[in-house]
Amino acid sequence: MADDFKFRIDHHGSLVRPTGLMEARRRGKAGAIDEEEMRAAEQEAVTQAVWAQKKLYYTVTTDGDFPRDDIRSSVFDAVEGFRETDGADAYGRPRWVAESELKVRRPLVADWVSYIREHPWTVPKVNLPSPAWLAAQTFDPGGPWKSVRELGEEIARIIRDEIQLAIDRGARLVQINDFAYARHLSPGRTPYLSLDDCIALDSAAVEGLNKPEDVRVGLCPTHSAKGEVDTEAAARVFAEVPVDRWVLPFCKGTEGEMDLLRAVPADRDACLGVVSPRTAELEDIDAIVARMDAAAEVKDIDDLAVSPSEGFSDQAGRAVLSEDEQRRKLVHVETVARMCWGNEL
Repeated sequence: MADDFKFRIDHHGSLVRPTGLMEARRRGKAGAIDEEEMRAAEQEAVTQAVWAQKKLYYTVTTDGDFPRDDIRSSVFDAVEGFRETDGADAYGRPRWVAESELKVRRPLVADWVSYIREHPWTVPKVNLPSPAWLAAQTFDPGGPWKSVRELGEEIARIIRDEIQLAIDRGARLVQINDFAYARHLSPGRTPYLSLDDCIALDSAAVEGLNKPEDVRVGLCPTHSAKGEVDTEAAARVFAEVPVDRWVLPFCKGTEGEMDLLRAVPADRDACLGVVSPRTAELEDIDAIVARMDAAAEVKDIDDLAVSPSEGFSDQAGRAVLSEDEQRRKLVHVETVARMCWGNEL
């Protein structure tokens, strides 16, 4: 499925928040600055991130998730009906529940696509939580929905409308994140919801989009494939969810990573996460290239892309790496891309 829109140097979207932005967010929550001042601080930080990505020759540009607390906040900040609780999930993120009718108050991410497009020679990318993953996290039996599936169908409509709006505003790569699949892809783990529900809800969010030829929609199903992979489940997911690209882990050199890649259909792209944002040490470049050579035996190199294996800061203020260490990792990805494709990026 080789085409002219490779987006070969990619990243998951979330970047390390600058110290100045984190201080502005702290002051904003304390009421020390107003919404206009907070927006100005976010715009300045996003502008700097845009130029940093352009200097690295990345083929897509994101807002770094700078306007958000975590990767779910695009929905929670813009849609009425969700409530933050006192608890936290296994990753330290605040727990939210869907407790009343969902009402979209403003665009989830599309306004920032418009802002990025104000900068010359940018190709905006957005990332959004999947309806299946979000519904599994926020369903409350005491709420107005009879099941996780019913809640997910409503969220899917919201996500689909936002994807279309982002595309209309100029986004050219959309990434959906559904980590509920990780429990289906690793045998023995208890799923959040059925595989049928995951596939149906995520498919509903991407089917029937009015998509120009140069737009791609991808989905990240897991950040890790250290052990055994349920290859039947992987083959079914990758074939049935109608996205263009599967965003997969590929930085550990495990057989599970290769099993995931083997399950990607011939008519879909794969973006391989060749460096880890969880350690400052740079991966051995020869080892990465050797893994890419192995990947090219499984899938046409023209249908591959490279990226870090996950976001650098999926939660604001909780990044493992510094901004300088992040930059070195991003440069490392760009170097790998040059070694794989030369200047044909």
